[in-house]
Amino acid sequence: MSGFSISSPDLTLLLDLDGVIRNATLADSLSDEGVAEWIGRPWMETVADKASEAVRRIVEDARSSGVSAFRQIAQRFPSGAELPMEYTTVRLGGGAGLIAIGRNLQAVGELQSRLIAAQHAREQDYWKLREVETRYRMLFDASHESVLLLTLDTLRVIEANPAAIRALGLAPGWEFIAEIAPQDVDAFHGLLARVREQGRAPGILLHLGHARAPWTVRPSLMAADGGQVLLLQIAPVGTAPSGEARGDPHAVERLMERMPDGFVVADQAGIIRRANGAFLDMAQVGAEGAVLGEPLGRWLGSAGADVSLLLAALQRNRVVRLFTTRLLGSLGGETEVEVSGAGSSDTRPRMVGLMIRDVARRLGETGDEKQLAAELAALSGKVGDAPLLQLVRDTTSVVERHYIEAALLRAEGNRTAAAEMLGLSRQSLYVKLARYGLDGNAAVPPDRGEQP
Repeated sequence: MSGFSISSPDLTLLLDLDGVIRNATLADSLSDEGVAEWIGRPWMETVADKASEAVRRIVEDARSSGVSAFRQIAQRFPSGAELPMEYTTVRLGGGAGLIAIGRNLQAVGELQSRLIAAQHAREQDYWKLREVETRYRMLFDASHESVLLLTLDTLRVIEANPAAIRALGLAPGWEFIAEIAPQDVDAFHGLLARVREQGRAPGILLHLGHARAPWTVRPSLMAADGGQVLLLQIAPVGTAPSGEARGDPHAVERLMERMPDGFVVADQAGIIRRANGAFLDMAQVGAEGAVLGEPLGRWLGSAGADVSLLLAALQRNRVVRLFTTRLLGSLGGETEVEVSGAGSSDTRPRMVGLMIRDVARRLGETGDEKQLAAELAALSGKVGDAPLLQLVRDTTSVVERHYIEAALLRAEGNRTAAAEMLGLSRQSLYVKLARYGLDGNAAVPPDRGEQP
């Protein structure tokens, strides 16, 4: 139920018990209206025709119960003005009559209209801001020049556009100062001091990355939530390496893009640096910029066979072959895949290249799967010849042995990793290996993990 403060009504009518006006008091907002001619007239005659019935009801309600509910009434003034009013009527003690207290709803309506207009303007400003942000993001991602946003105090990377990720291998969270050659660090700090004073500075030559290649770096300050950030525009210096100069420098890029299998370049932390179109299709994303700088584990991985295990195998063995896992698309699709890869060097590679192949169509046709199906079918043929409890035990043993073998193959013989996949302790796994005669089985890779 709506209401108002009775301490400051816009119109107060003193009525007798029959609803005849004996006195009328106006607030300052209605002081220009003359209502002297209302005195002695029934209240019903001073309102719009459709409102007379509402007046009759609130007068009867106040007379019978002492107070009426709030009702909206179109009050007609002698000047000809007609205003929407909200009234409640209260019976006075004894035979003193009634008092009707009214509030002008026109002011409330105007206030509501202004509020709606303000909300609409705010929404328009919000969508304009979103449009500006979208344009900024499109320009940021589409730029062929490497662009980085750094925190001003720690010089950590906040954002890196796809060109910067491809060229420099930097991702959010990395310390930019660690990528600068030691002989250039002092010059860079001097550049920062000038940027803090003037907001921008001319570019300087810095040697960046593991190869210490020369780059021109142009810094400037940008306003951001919570303070300012440092924007770096980075461009290569000099000619292309001699290996590229002899041929088309983009030939490898085009070949990688045309490959039917997914191909991803990631750093040692599993952050994606490059990805071809086949991987984007499997990941269900529309552009390479949507995956660059993101963790590979966002799409690749399943229980017990995630990216950390894959990267650990690469660090340990330098290469990985036919690592089976799942690739989860951004739109909910799920694909069984095999991953093969290698690192950029033999010891602690900074980058890894991963070939990701969709094997969903042939996964159910492998020899291991056929063998498991055949063994389970043989057990089904024993129904009626063996007790149910024995059939359950035999089935459990067949399935358990199959998945232990699969885990050992996937972990390339690493017992600790296989135990983690299966949710077992290392000691429990050794007990089951002995039970099923798998410890010395030639089909199972030798143990490459730590000895118990």
